Amino acid sequence: MSTSNPGTSVSRTRRAVLGALGAAALAAASGPAAAQESVKIGLILPMTGASASTGKQAEAGAKLWIQQNGATVAGKKVELIVKDDTGAPDVTKRLAQELVVNDKVNVLMGFGLTPLALAVAPIATQAKIPQIVTAAATAIITEQSPFIVRTSFTLPQATVPMAEWSAKNGVKKVVTLVSDYGPGIDAEKAFKEAFSKAGGEVTAELRVPLRNPDFAPFLQRVKDSAPDAVFVFLPSGFGATFMKQYAERGLTQAGIKLIATGDVLDDDLLNEIGDSALGVVNTHHYSASHDSPENKAFVEAFKKANNFRPNFMAVGAYDGMQLVYKALEKTKGSTDGQALLDAMKGMSWTSVRGPVQIDPETRDIIQNIYVRKVEKVGGELFNQEFATIEKVKDPVKAAKKQ
Repeated sequence: MSTSNPGTSVSRTRRAVLGALGAAALAAASGPAAAQESVKIGLILPMTGASASTGKQAEAGAKLWIQQNGATVAGKKVELIVKDDTGAPDVTKRLAQELVVNDKVNVLMGFGLTPLALAVAPIATQAKIPQIVTAAATAIITEQSPFIVRTSFTLPQATVPMAEWSAKNGVKKVVTLVSDYGPGIDAEKAFKEAFSKAGGEVTAELRVPLRNPDFAPFLQRVKDSAPDAVFVFLPSGFGATFMKQYAERGLTQAGIKLIATGDVLDDDLLNEIGDSALGVVNTHHYSASHDSPENKAFVEAFKKANNFRPNFMAVGAYDGMQLVYKALEKTKGSTDGQALLDAMKGMSWTSVRGPVQIDPETRDIIQNIYVRKVEKVGGELFNQEFATIEKVKDPVKAAKKQ
C-alpha cells in the first residue's frame, strides 16, 4: 500500500515546474545575442561577512580598470553590476540566475571562494556565457564548466614552489595546517607530494574549520610536534588572527619556521599583522612591491582611488576586466558567449603581476610565481620578491597529461 504524502508530491511537482521554468529562462537568455549598445558584466562578490575584504579589493580592482580605460570598448558601453553574495553559495547561485535572466548580463565575474564559483558553474554552462573567476583557487573549478575562465590562480600553483624551495633550504620535517575546504585540501596535497618528492617529510596534516576558526589548539599541536617548519594556507582575510595566535603560542621562539602561500600574508592586511610577520617566506603570484613599471603605476592609481593598498584579489579582478575588454576588441564588439570565450582562450598580456596567458586548453591562468620574504621598507611591511618561477601552469592538470 502506498504511504506517499500528497503534499510532498505537490511540493516535488512544484519544484520540478519551477526548475523547468528556470532552465527555460536560462536557455532563452543564452539565445542569439540581440544587437545591443552595451555589454553587461555581473560582478558577484562577498561584500559583507567574513570575506568582505575580498569583495572590497575585487570591486576596487574592476572599477579601476574601467576608470583608466573608459566605459566603452569596441563600440559598446560597459555596465558593471555589483552584487553582494555575503559568501553564501545559495545566494551566489540566486544572484547569478537573476543577473542572467533579468539583467541579461553577458559575463559573470568574481567569486570570492571556491563554493561560490562552483554554485554558478551550471548556470554559466546553460546560459553559455563566460564565468570569469577572479579569486577562487581550487584546481577543479575550471573543469566544472567549459565556460569558466580563471584570472586568479590555483593553490597548487602557489604551493608547489613553496615545497620545493623549503626542501632546498634545509627544511626536513613539516606539519601542514590548512583551512578545511577545497583550496586548503588542494594546498595540503600539493605541498605533501612536492615536499616528499624533494626528500622532505610531512609529519602531520592539520585542517582548521573555515568558519569561525580557533587556531590556538592546532598551533599547540604544531608546537608539540616540533617540526622544522609549519606550512600554512588560509584564505585571504584570516592572516591577522592567525599571526596573532602564532606569536602568542611562541612557535618562533621554539625554532619552528613559518612558511606559507601569500594568502596568509595578504598585502591588504600585512601592516595590520605587524612585525610578527617579518622574515616569513611565502610564495604567490602578486605583491604590491612587485618591481615593474606597470605595477608601480597600478599601485599608485589604486591607492589614490581607494586609500588602501591593492592585494592579489584586486589584481585578479583588474585582469578579469582587462580580459573582457581584450576579448570584445577581438570579437569586434560581439557579445556572443561562445565568441567571447573563444577570444579569451590563449590570450596573453603584460599584467601588473608580470606576464600572463590564459591556457587555451584548461582556461586557467599561466603566470610567474614569486618566492618572497616579509620585510620592512620605508616603515611599511611588504612581501619582497627574491626568486621567480616563470610561466607556471596549474600542476594538477599538468600532472594529468603525464
